[in-house]
Amino acid sequence: MQRIKVGVIGVGHLGEHHARIYSELPQAELVGIYDLDTEKAKTKAEKYRTAYFQELDQLLEKAEAVSLVVPTSSHYEVAKRVLDRNINLLIEKPITETVQQAEELIQIAKKKNLTLQVGHIERFNPALKAVESIKLEPKFIESHRLSSFKERGTDVAVILDLMIHDLDLVLYLVKDKIKSVEASGVSVIAETEDIANARITFENGCVANITASRISARPMRKLRIFQKNAYLSLDFLEKSAEIYKLVEIPRAELPIQKTLVGEIPIEKLGKTIVYEKLETKKEDMLTSELSSFLQAVAGKTSPLVTGEQAKQALELALIIREKAALHLQATK
Repeated sequence: MQRIKVGVIGVGHLGEHHARIYSELPQAELVGIYDLDTEKAKTKAEKYRTAYFQELDQLLEKAEAVSLVVPTSSHYEVAKRVLDRNINLLIEKPITETVQQAEELIQIAKKKNLTLQVGHIERFNPALKAVESIKLEPKFIESHRLSSFKERGTDVAVILDLMIHDLDLVLYLVKDKIKSVEASGVSVIAETEDIANARITFENGCVANITASRISARPMRKLRIFQKNAYLSLDFLEKSAEIYKLVEIPRAELPIQKTLVGEIPIEKLGKTIVYEKLETKKEDMLTSELSSFLQAVAGKTSPLVTGEQAKQALELALIIREKAALHLQATK
């Protein structure tokens, strides 16, 4: 098996994990890392038995593909340099600061026939994978993504830092045009919004109510889907999924299912509400994401999260950010 020569740009908290996993994957050859902090790059390179480079171009001369794990403000500039050198790119979310920048990167990658994948990692969450075989026709989606305060990540508003995960998921699940967006935001610690809520209405009637906070006492990453005859609850933190569904089988005739936890009969209707905890696989999400990227680079698959999908999530996030900022200003 021919290994793909891969590098990592930025070896901070998340970038180091990229380097570690690439160093362990059999289909990857970690040829080096680059970071503005040369001492940090040197230390991490020694740890993962690879080279460090004092200049970005030196790494790009060696790599076929790279992970870009730097602050969002640098995404466009560095990503363009990577793509201009004909190198496949995995870029962490959000793809860029502006929709125009994202569009330019997408067009460069398309013109050069390069893989451009974006790190919306929840797409690789076992909780989401557990419901992929179920026909999903959401009528209402409720999402809560709550985190305790960390100074890292406050260079962007909570909408672009946390909520964008769920915006990508909602767009992936609903697959319809947006009719309207309402949003509100509150700044508690940082100058930008620390808490935000958005209500998105789609043309097919589905409504998504999304809340994100980075000053909560306890972390939470839950998404609930309500549709005809079924309610699904996905816990992205616990990597678990469960479903309540209405079935037209009498209670006595229900088949024995290994994952069946219990049922709530509705005898008068002749139907039964069945509760089932869905089976989930124990997988490391980042390993799955990087493996998927390498498969796409090898030409075996398309990226699970394309540049175009990431651009759509960014566009929606920026609309919400603008509306939340107006609400924040009005309530000062």
